[in-house]
Amino acid sequence: MKLKSLSKEELESMSYDDIAYKIFEEEKKKLKLPDLFKKICKLLELDESEYEARIGDFFQLISRDQRFTMLDKGFWDLKDKYKTQIIMDNEEEDEEETVEETEDDTDVSDETDETYYDEDSDDDVEEDDLKDLVIITDDEDDEANIG
Repeated sequence: MKLKSLSKEELESMSYDDIAYKIFEEEKKKLKLPDLFKKICKLLELDESEYEARIGDFFQLISRDQRFTMLDKGFWDLKDKYKTQIIMDNEEEDEEETVEETEDDTDVSDETDETYYDEDSDDDVEEDDLKDLVIITDDEDDEANIG
């Protein structure tokens, strides 16, 4: 049923958010909240002082009502007209990883690797592992520091 066909008594029995819902359904366009509330006030024959006194309450009412959604630049519309789309934004993390990889790549290519591995050595053979080991006792360590 169209809002204009409703009597003033029927309109007064409706809540502001229900009237707003009907306005959005009939007009099929997004509106700014002040314009929407002015349309409601016109339907209910409310004057400018009542508009100013109730606009804050109307904003709170619409903000809490799950049927409505706030859009860009202060526009509002019915939520069911818009698909909810979740976008996972991992670009920043990807960029950091790419930068790190690039830095690691340049570091490796710019520097020479001075670590050499003897591929012929056997890990099981421990004959020469301790031949250069020198054991210093506490007495010898004190003499080395003094002398």
